[in-house]
Amino acid sequence: MGLRIHALDAYRSGDSLVHRLDARVKLVLAVLFIATAALTPDGAWPAYALLAALALGVILLSRLGVGFVYRRSAVALPFALAAVTVMFSTPGQPLLVARILGWDVTLSDAGLVRFVSIVLKSWLSVQMAVVLTASTPFPGLLQAMRSLCLPKVLVAIVGFAYRYIFVIADEVMRMMRARAARSGSREGRGGGSVFWRARVTGGMAGNLFLRSIARSERIYEAMVARGYDGEVRVLRPPSLQLGDVLVALLFVLVLGAVQALAQLF
Repeated sequence: MGLRIHALDAYRSGDSLVHRLDARVKLVLAVLFIATAALTPDGAWPAYALLAALALGVILLSRLGVGFVYRRSAVALPFALAAVTVMFSTPGQPLLVARILGWDVTLSDAGLVRFVSIVLKSWLSVQMAVVLTASTPFPGLLQAMRSLCLPKVLVAIVGFAYRYIFVIADEVMRMMRARAARSGSREGRGGGSVFWRARVTGGMAGNLFLRSIARSERIYEAMVARGYDGEVRVLRPPSLQLGDVLVALLFVLVLGAVQALAQLF
């Protein structure tokens, strides 16, 4: 039975400038962009505007579609809400004071600035990560990681986790269909009380864990029998072109200018 979990594969083929850029260059520039966004001081709005403009320019050059990247990057917004407490715990001029459950809660101006800055940092960083993964095949990313001397064990773990998450997801789909077929109702929504369904779900989770362990042991034994020593070897990556180097230098200069501007605020 073929795999059908295509939504987990973020790569979108194309012939844009970003697609043609060397994977090593894209990986380094994405990390530098995320580091620049993280180091930008709170409330440096001109720097954030420049970072947003730079991210938008990269999105347009990649021809992935602004809507596509923005929808994918919106996944960062719910996680950024975890920082909502900084609005009430950061010292500053009070903007709003409320009494909740006998506690005086104060919304400060510095806390609001910090929260908005955190949201912007997260959103911009995820935008660049989406462009990186959507314009670079996953094997190319793994090859770039090894070329940049990342630990081979780490690269191998990332590679296997990505590849076999599709296998596990397909196994989950088969188990859900089997549950629906045995529950006597469509998609398994009936066939017993809430406690019965919870017990069945727990059994499915345990069964999936055991199947995954057994499958991983079989795969590892097969790989060792074929000479696997902890590293997946690939062909030698192509050499960097002059255009890749020039694009990297220009991008780094822009990030340096943004960071210098951020320090003025």
